[in-house]
Amino acid sequence: MNGALDDIGKSRTILEIQNKIDAGDAVVLTATEICAKIRAGEEIGFEDVDVVTTATRGIMSGTYAVLSFKVAEPDSFVKASKVLLNGVPAVVGPCPNERLGILDLIVLGTAHSEFDPNYGGGHLFREMVEGKTIKVDVTTSEGKQFSVETQLSEIPYAKLHATRHTFKNYRAFVNPGKESIKTIFHALPFEGEFKEMTFCGCGELNPIENDPRLETIGIGTRVLINGADGFVTGAGTRSAPDNPNLTGFADMHDMIPEYMGGFVTSAGPEIINTWAVPIPILHEGMMKNILKLDKEIPLKLVDLAGRIPLCEITYGDVWDNADLNIKYDPEKCINCMDCLVIEACPMGAVRRGETGAVHQPELCFNCGLCISRCRGEAFSANLGSVRCAVGGCFRDIKVTLRQSDRARAIIAAEELKEKILTGRFRLTEPVEKISWRE
Repeated sequence: MNGALDDIGKSRTILEIQNKIDAGDAVVLTATEICAKIRAGEEIGFEDVDVVTTATRGIMSGTYAVLSFKVAEPDSFVKASKVLLNGVPAVVGPCPNERLGILDLIVLGTAHSEFDPNYGGGHLFREMVEGKTIKVDVTTSEGKQFSVETQLSEIPYAKLHATRHTFKNYRAFVNPGKESIKTIFHALPFEGEFKEMTFCGCGELNPIENDPRLETIGIGTRVLINGADGFVTGAGTRSAPDNPNLTGFADMHDMIPEYMGGFVTSAGPEIINTWAVPIPILHEGMMKNILKLDKEIPLKLVDLAGRIPLCEITYGDVWDNADLNIKYDPEKCINCMDCLVIEACPMGAVRRGETGAVHQPELCFNCGLCISRCRGEAFSANLGSVRCAVGGCFRDIKVTLRQSDRARAIIAAEELKEKILTGRFRLTEPVEKISWRE
């Protein structure tokens, strides 16, 4: 990293940039806006932009919530030994809260309901943020059982924590084998023999792709997590200098439900999160990554089973010319008795109406699985395909599912830009650089 600082050129500080914002003189652009200008042939220099707002939305398994709230009067029970929230098991503690009638809980985002195999921590967290009532089943250390109902507004402490988020893009997956595989990387059993491809990552929008040296993203950097003010706390699990990811936290009370949710895979429920991160342009050398387009960002296509690299494509191969939003034409719905889209949708964003399927955009993740499942072709979008040389021959592989929602990531970056310009979000200096143990 130190040797890469020769290209700094002109420079400025985060404080200087914030002062420009306060004075109304700063230029804040989203990563999408900058890349659109580059594609239009415009030249953008260091003096042309002060802050770039970036974002990513996708499945981020490394998530847990810490909750603390009252469930009974003092001395009603000694302590809890087991707790379920809408059937999702919680880890009781670490504080026992003996005889206080208060629970301290840790709930994993990937925890699965004991009663519904398609309901998990991601679904629970979104419903809490939506203000829905949740059922709390408590088993005490004395063996007694009781249930109460509560809402997020009645839970004074509710923080969402990331152990591994915003990874620097990710992977694309295929199954070369003959048998289908149940996996977190597909909502259905993953078909073999290169019949389909799934992928993760928002490419040129990704925060760390825009600041790969973590020059502005550090411990204490203010970010938006699911729309709420949050902070980076360090490097995430399995983070490395060439492939970093982040830890962080934010208050669930301030989150926006449309940025969250559960995503049902063929291996069980997973969890969705959205980060929006400001990148202050501190020196000219940072412009190299800020101006990078999808077609310049590598994407490894790997064998699902062994993560063996098969070939290298780019994010341009999966995002250029692709439709970000899924379109639904109800007039084309043939009202199947056994709607394959309803059965397959990992978000539960399609339900049965009186005359056919009903698409709920506020729940839709734009994954695109509905397109290959709909017999009437009522759902449409160009998901694209990639050409990859595998085993000495070229294969054209269709994208059938996306596990990153670029459409809503763009919205998150736009909202962060608006908050910065209106003074509702202030840039913060990291208190410490992020480092890794060798």
